[in-house]
Amino acid sequence: MTITGAMVVFSITWFMVFFCVLPWRFTSQDQAGEVVPGTPKSAPSDHLIGYKAKITTVIAVLIWAAICAVILWSGLGINDLDVFGIMGRA
Repeated sequence: MTITGAMVVFSITWFMVFFCVLPWRFTSQDQAGEVVPGTPKSAPSDHLIGYKAKITTVIAVLIWAAICAVILWSGLGINDLDVFGIMGRA
């Protein structure tokens, strides 16, 4: 695995985890009972983006390390994903 490949795997993993973490501890303005004029009731009442980004980074590093370990030490390659034999044809 190249350094570029590792960075791509990490960024994809980070964003997938981030979108999973976003709904955690979500409180809408309607649930908090304090709706700011001009915003929808479903808008978040608190800003936890920095906290969620830190949690995402920790989880993503663990998942990324596991993915990289499988790729590096199991011998998996791009040709192993060739289910239909398309890559063998030139």
